[in-house]
Amino acid sequence: MTERQVLLISSGNGPGECRQAAAHLMARLEEKAAFMGLDIDVAERAAPHGPSSAVMVLTGHGAEAMARGWEGVVLWRSQSTLRPKHPRKNWFIQVFRLAPAMAEVRIDPETVEMQAIRAGGPGGQHQNKTSSAIRARWTDPEGRAWSVVVRDSRSQHQNRRLALERLSALIAADRTEAEASRKEEVHDLHGKLRRGEPRRIFEGERFREIR
Repeated sequence: MTERQVLLISSGNGPGECRQAAAHLMARLEEKAAFMGLDIDVAERAAPHGPSSAVMVLTGHGAEAMARGWEGVVLWRSQSTLRPKHPRKNWFIQVFRLAPAMAEVRIDPETVEMQAIRAGGPGGQHQNKTSSAIRARWTDPEGRAWSVVVRDSRSQHQNRRLALERLSALIAADRTEAEASRKEEVHDLHGKLRRGEPRRIFEGERFREIR
């Protein structure tokens, strides 16, 4: 059975600097996932200066360990680049682990945009350089779009099948989180971001981890 974990990265009701921190953290998580050989699919809610929140679906062996290792409060210590004279230098965001959606979304393959691209990303020098990856993108009737990139197999046909599977899982996770937030079934996570006792601390514009 495929190991899959869902993370919610939230800047809560914080200012633009917290959304910047969320963007930095998402980039760091994508780097870590690539290093561990995990697939990571992202659905974010865009806002000025960075995402207000994002759902990240980790797939592959070690997904649970990575999710567990990043769950909690994250502190970014940095002088504001948006308000250089602002005295505050501590910006908090939080990573929550969410239960995977009980049922994946059924998508008509005919409505999915499939594009063959050169394989790249996870795998480094040991990656199959001759294979073609697949970028899959689907847009719902309301205009919300999701996309994934699959580079798992030498077979384009296999990658297309995996792309539909992961796209379905990403959409289901994103929609489940959005619906739960509307019904306050996740305890209004975005509004209850904790400050203090951070699990990880990053510093400066380069987002250097110091703890």
